Parts: sequence; structure tokens; C-alpha cells
Amino acid sequence: MEKVGILVVCYGSRGVAIADAFKRSLEYETDLYIVDRQKNPFNARIAKEHIVIPDLNVNEICKFVKKREREIDFGIVGPEKPIIEGIRDLIEAETEIPLICPTKKFAIEASKVEQRKLFQKAIPEVNPKFKVFDPADYRDVSEVKREVWSWLDELNNQAVVKPDKPAAGKGVGVWGDHFRSREELFEHFLANFKYGRVIIEEKLEGEESSFQCFCDGKRIVPLPETRDYKRAFEGDEGPNTGGMGSYKDTGNILPFMTEKDWDKEIEIANKIFSELRGKTSNPELRGTPFYIAFIHTAEGPKILENNSRPGDPEIMNVLPLLKDDFVDLCMRMIDGNLKEPKIEDLASVVIYKVPPTYGGFNERFPEKVRREELGSPVDLSGAEKLVEKYGGRLRLYPGSMEVRDGETYALRSRAVAAVGLGDGIAEARKIALECVEAIRGGALWFRKDIASKEHISRSIERMKTLRKRGGSR
Repeated sequence: MEKVGILVVCYGSRGVAIADAFKRSLEYETDLYIVDRQKNPFNARIAKEHIVIPDLNVNEICKFVKKREREIDFGIVGPEKPIIEGIRDLIEAETEIPLICPTKKFAIEASKVEQRKLFQKAIPEVNPKFKVFDPADYRDVSEVKREVWSWLDELNNQAVVKPDKPAAGKGVGVWGDHFRSREELFEHFLANFKYGRVIIEEKLEGEESSFQCFCDGKRIVPLPETRDYKRAFEGDEGPNTGGMGSYKDTGNILPFMTEKDWDKEIEIANKIFSELRGKTSNPELRGTPFYIAFIHTAEGPKILENNSRPGDPEIMNVLPLLKDDFVDLCMRMIDGNLKEPKIEDLASVVIYKVPPTYGGFNERFPEKVRREELGSPVDLSGAEKLVEKYGGRLRLYPGSMEVRDGETYALRSRAVAAVGLGDGIAEARKIALECVEAIRGGALWFRKDIASKEHISRSIERMKTLRKRGGSR
């Protein structure tokens, strides 16, 4: 069996799922060199070498890689921060190790403004109405306020406020969720505006889905559609999070989608890809250049945003179902001969368990916080026994967790993900729920309605109503 050394730049359960996919290879003996933000219990156990770089500084990562250049055949990057900061450009310039992720130039989530301009050029009908506000264009606050008010008149106040750069200011704010008056909206706007450009775009009505694909520079290969749950609390209430869970149905589409929706999404992604790729091939797009958040409206799919890396949690719905060897698939991306991967025709459900401060749970539901568990270690042993019981039908992916003095502790973000696989969504959900309920300690909590029959039924009915409004779609 051929030995392959692989660099995995990791943060959270997404990176753990990637590492797990490599370790399950039947064709290669894999030595994993994992760069992590903390001593993740899963990665530390399976890695040939595990190193902690808390800020994932690209220069520090490159120093580590250069010392292991003779052992590493290729690398893959999960989190967006190193991609935006040009980790591929740096490592490929300093070593002969190819990385699977786009170059800095094609990390298009680095600017929401440039994203919207790209979509407007490639396929304008997928853009919501939007307007860019640049601090350089205004003399004072009163001037920009007049323009914001004028634009809100056009949108009938149904607006979404987005900072141009990731993690700038207060982030994305939505009318009716984060603010209910123009003054509240403008306060949110100014908190972002002091850092740079801000987009105000129309708020769209519809159902969201996540489109992901692999790319070798010549073509994109779509992966099955998934549905993410951004809101912290049940019933889609509370603040946006990184994602509390997600589901995938059997086949390629979600229960509320049609085959026409799926075909349209692929058409949209290919038009954007053609715009970026040029006439022949562009290996700088290698990896997952399109993780697109679509919203299905009465007029068809529109784009909320795009990221140039795999989705967290959405890629966890797909990787455990790959029939093809993931090492071989990555090599094909590097070589430029990517083929459509074979994927098991199963459903999958991801449910995250998170600390009490995540999403403001401790403030919203103080009575539900198990205070006797605050700061205590997390016991994964019960969940790990279930992984053995269910065999290939259950995965357990620790995320924001750290090993200290032989104990495992949850940190501030999404602590651990359970991935249930089944012949249908209901079976996959049942397995995932059983797993998260078996995780003890740390006062962790989770959304109990991820992939519930009630939630999915509402999505189906909502899309029926929207399609009637939009015509015969």
C-alpha cells in the first residue's frame, strides 16, 4: 500500500471530518500532518504529527511545512482565514507541495462588494437589489444617512446590512431580526461603516440551501445539496451562528427543491466559474471555490453569499458518504483530471453540541443552563460507544475542544458534531440525536429541531406557496 503524507490545516469539526476521510482510505497509508488551533482530541490521536498554531498564522504554518517538505505530498485547507491570507500562494512559492484551496486572488469571500460585482457581471439575475456605501464617498454622517434612508424607501425597509470584509464591525444584520426601526438599522450600519464599505441589499423571501463543489481548475463537480441551520434557537429564532446543524436527503436535492432548482444552481455556479476560469483552465481555483448559500425565491434561486472553502457543517453531510477514496479524489484535483465522485445514496444529519455562551443561550434561557456542569470536562465515551454500535452509520467529530491534563474541555465555539447516516432523513436524525444526547458535561446544549419533520414540512409548504406566486416554476 502506497504511503502518502498529507497536510491538513484545521479548525473545528469540518477539519476533523476531512482528516477522518483521509484516515478511512483503503488505497493509501496516510500520514497526517495536522495544523490546529488547539489540541483537538480527535486530531491529536490520529495525526502522524499534530501542531498547535492558535491564530493559524500563515507564516508559522509555512515554517512547519518547510521542515516537513520531504514527508508531505499535498495539503488541504479547511478554514477561510488562511485561504484569504494567501496560504496557498506562500506555501507553493516556498515549497513544491501543492495545496487544495483557491489562491488568495480567488478567495472571493474576502470582499462581499467584489462578490456582488462578480455576480452582476456573470449572471445578474441571481443578485438581490443592492447598493454599496463607501466612506470615501461621503463628507459626514448626515449625508450618508440621507442616502441610506432613500435606499430604504426603495426597499420598503426590507433590508440586509453587510460589511464588506469578514469579521468587520457587527457583521450581517437583517430587518425584522436584528433591527425593527431605521434608527436601529442605521446604528448597525455605522458600526460596520467605520471599518469600510457596507452593502445594503434587499431581504429575500424563500428557503435556503447550500451548494458545494470540488474543482480541478478545468471543471467543477457539484456535491449533493444540504440545508444549514444558522439561527441559534429552535424555530429559527435567535442570532445567526456558524451553523447549528444541517441535513442532506437521499439523492442530490432537498425535499423542498425541484430538479429544475438543482439544474439552475449548477448553471449559475458554472457561469461564475467560467467568468473566473477564463477560456481553458485555471488551477488557482482548485479545491472548493464555490460553497454558495442559495435562497430559493418565487423567481428562482438567488445567491446570498459565496465562500471559497468547504461548508461547516455542510461538508460533514457529504464526506462520510464518499464511495471514492478521498486521497485519490484530491490527487485528481491536483492533476487536473477530476471526475464526478460516487456518493452513497443515503441521508445524513449533522447536529452540533455547543457551550452555553454560544449564540447567547445562557442569556436567553438561563434556567436551562446546567450550572453544575459549567467548566467541567466533556465526556465523549458514551457517544464513542454509539459510534462502535452503529458502525459506518455514525461519525463523531470534536470541534472547538481541547485536551488538557488528560481531560477534554469545550472551548467557546461549536464543540462537537454528531453525523447520523440513514436510509432517510428521519433515521439519520434519530442516530445523530442519540449521539449528542450521550455526550455529557460542559453544560453543552443543542437545537432539537434540526432536520425535524415539522421544519422540513414548513419548508415544503412555503416553497409551494412561493412557486404559485412566481408562476409555473
